[in-house]
Amino acid sequence: LLSLAAAGLFRPIWSNIIHEEWITNLLANRPDLTRAQLEAARRAMDRAFPAASVSGFESLIPALSLSDPGDRHVLAAAIYARADLIITVNLKDFPTAVLSSHSIVAAHPDPFVDCLFDLDEPAAIAAMARMRNRLRAPSLSPDDFIDSIAQAGMPLTVSRLRRHTSRI
Repeated sequence: LLSLAAAGLFRPIWSNIIHEEWITNLLANRPDLTRAQLEAARRAMDRAFPAASVSGFESLIPALSLSDPGDRHVLAAAIYARADLIITVNLKDFPTAVLSSHSIVAAHPDPFVDCLFDLDEPAAIAAMARMRNRLRAPSLSPDDFIDSIAQAGMPLTVSRLRRHTSRI
C-alpha cells in the first residue's frame, strides 16, 4: 500500500499505537523478523510520510464503542485525522453503523487498491513495478510477484496486475 501512497494515490495515516500494533503482530507471526528490523521499517515509513503520523487523538478513545475495545485507537486516529477510510482486513471489528456516524468507511485492502487503479491505472502499475523491483531477498519475477499478491488474499489486485504483467 505504501508504494501506492508514494505515487500520490492516497494519504496514509497512522499513530505510534498503530505502529506498535503492527510490529507486535509481525513479531508474533514472523519469527524470521527482529524488532530492530521492524523498528527500522517504522522509521523509514515515518521519514517517507512525515505527515502520516498523528497524535492528540487519545482523548477520543474512551467515548468510542467498538466490539473490540483494542481497536478504538484506530477509529480515534481516523476521526482526528479526518480520514474517510480505514483500510483493514479486520472489517468485522469496524461496523458500518459505528463508522458512518463519523463519515468513515472500513474497506479491505483489495477493493481499495482496485479503486486506486481506477483513479490512475498508469501510476498504480508503475508503483507496483517499483515495489517488485525493490524486492531483493529474494527478487521476484513479475509472475511470482503477482502470485505473492494472490497469497495475500488480493484477487481484484491480482486480476489488474495479470493484465499488465509485462509492465511490472
